[in-house]
Amino acid sequence: MKCDVYLSFDGNCEEAMNFYQSVFGGEFSVVMRYSDGPPEYMSEGTEDKIMHMTLSFSDGAELKGSDVFHQPVVKGNAYHVSMGSDSDEQGEAFFNGLSEGAEITMPFQNVFWGGKFGSLVDKFGIQWMISTPHTGA
Repeated sequence: MKCDVYLSFDGNCEEAMNFYQSVFGGEFSVVMRYSDGPPEYMSEGTEDKIMHMTLSFSDGAELKGSDVFHQPVVKGNAYHVSMGSDSDEQGEAFFNGLSEGAEITMPFQNVFWGGKFGSLVDKFGIQWMISTPHTGA
């Protein structure tokens, strides 16, 4: 079984996914615009918007997203995207990269359960949790 994160945007999916690639790396394995699909899925002004986009990582993880026009995008708070890093340095780089224009909800720091952890709401309204491995005994 595999579980992926799928994000919905109100017209800025491509900008957001390019930003996430600049923070996390990875390669786009799928970039499908509304103009690539059947005409009934496209409305005036959505031709160049993203119907589906997948950012793939070497370990098999994927971050997916799309611009959603059939219903309003409501930015909620009942979710976080949780990213585990391989090291403190990588975790700090992820956190600092996402911090541009973000609201920090917990600074990236050592935590009592081991490793480092931080959380924030990025400039696109997406909630992130960044953690590093527990390195203690």
